[in-house]
Amino acid sequence: MSIGTFTFRPLDPLRDAELLHGWVTHPKAAFWMMQDARLQDVEREYMRIAADEHHHAHLGLRDGEPAFLMERYDPRYVELAGLYEPEPGDVGMHFLVAPADRPVHGFTRAVITAVMEELFADPDTRRVVVEPDVGNKAVHALNEAVGFVPAREIDKPEKRALLSFCTREQFLRARGVTA
Repeated sequence: MSIGTFTFRPLDPLRDAELLHGWVTHPKAAFWMMQDARLQDVEREYMRIAADEHHHAHLGLRDGEPAFLMERYDPRYVELAGLYEPEPGDVGMHFLVAPADRPVHGFTRAVITAVMEELFADPDTRRVVVEPDVGNKAVHALNEAVGFVPAREIDKPEKRALLSFCTREQFLRARGVTA
């Protein structure tokens, strides 16, 4: 069974806020830390991201329909500034899969794979950096499946996080692609 075709488009904070609100306040999105957000809070947060030259949000589409969110950021300025020693070509990433009435086996792994392909499509991207909550075991397993290697735990203002890295070579190796 085919999972579908994934594409990306820039998130429109006003047009997409209602959709996102349903996603980020869903119980399965607890690690997104917006459980109690109002629609206006979601609009405000994504307007802030849209105005930030170092942080970008994209809606992931499955066969043309919204299915997930991807955020790309420059860790020198956003999220991880001062928490680790960035290298040239580092790109930070967050992703959130929309809640589904009928989950599709392998869908989330297909999404993170598509997100990584999108990030590495930029030749300047040398390494993807993530900082999920230390308690988010499901995302740690997904990250490992696509090549991420944990570095260490770090304290962020909002959480204790597992700082992990994935180079282009590690991603390709995890996918069984040899250079």
